[in-house]
Amino acid sequence: MSLKDRLIEQIALEGPMPVDAYMARCLLDPIDGYYIKNVALGAEGDFLTAPLVSQMFGEMIGVWVAQTWLGMGSPAAFRLIEIGGGDGTLMSDILRVVARVAGLTEAARVTLVEPSERLRARQSEQVPSAVFAATLNAVAEDLPVVLIANELLDCLPARQFIRSDDGWFERQVGLQNGQLAFGLVPAGEDFAAPYDAPIGEIVEISPAQMRFAENLALLIKRARGAALLIDYGRDRPQTGDTLQALYRHQKHDPLAAPGEHDLTVWADFPTVAATAHKAGVNISPIIPQALFLQRLGIEARHAALTSEKF
Repeated sequence: MSLKDRLIEQIALEGPMPVDAYMARCLLDPIDGYYIKNVALGAEGDFLTAPLVSQMFGEMIGVWVAQTWLGMGSPAAFRLIEIGGGDGTLMSDILRVVARVAGLTEAARVTLVEPSERLRARQSEQVPSAVFAATLNAVAEDLPVVLIANELLDCLPARQFIRSDDGWFERQVGLQNGQLAFGLVPAGEDFAAPYDAPIGEIVEISPAQMRFAENLALLIKRARGAALLIDYGRDRPQTGDTLQALYRHQKHDPLAAPGEHDLTVWADFPTVAATAHKAGVNISPIIPQALFLQRLGIEARHAALTSEKF
């Protein structure tokens, strides 16, 4: 039985499910979840991340890692962590750059946080020195950390709420004529509107992104260190439906093929930052990726590559 059929059967028995629960099942169902069996990366896959476009992206992140390590006082041992590392290209590029900084490679204890066995196998080919953890909470707090998460937040599900003339409703996945369909149910008592939204607008709230931010902040607070989160998303509170399904680089109906398509939502950077700050860590300004890479020297690196110089 396909994941779609199992979801239809479950909803018929138990009733509609929130959008975040549906998204989590599509991505992480232990049998048919997208990241369990169908994840496809690169030009021939479903989506293309920055590390797969150009080595310069990973090299600039390597520069950030080196600067961060030096700024921490060059600890003799630290955990260099990547969460959701895809096929391992980003960490491979990072390690190539940090090898030029005396003592850094010897100090780094490379840890890849990855629940997918299929992706772990691909990452271990690129980064044979890495050790793996299934979750962030499984990472030990005995050493300082320098952590990177590129296009992770968009994979963490969000709930969706709509304001109408009659109040707030939650968008959920139910059935219509025996097929998956979006519908509305009254918002529960656990919902508090984060800001005033126009009638008919969708507000997305991601408990998963908030839990991740809190866990990450606690790790950094206890172990000491820094984290870099890179994603596409909001840099200020905004309304709008950002749920999308990607297959072979094309957008599709999110309900069409559960487990076969990659589902994403925008990263809610303001809420992630506020949650981490509340947990007790310092937060840097949210800036565009292009500006961040420019400050690290990507333009000079591009000029060096095009002139065949390092």
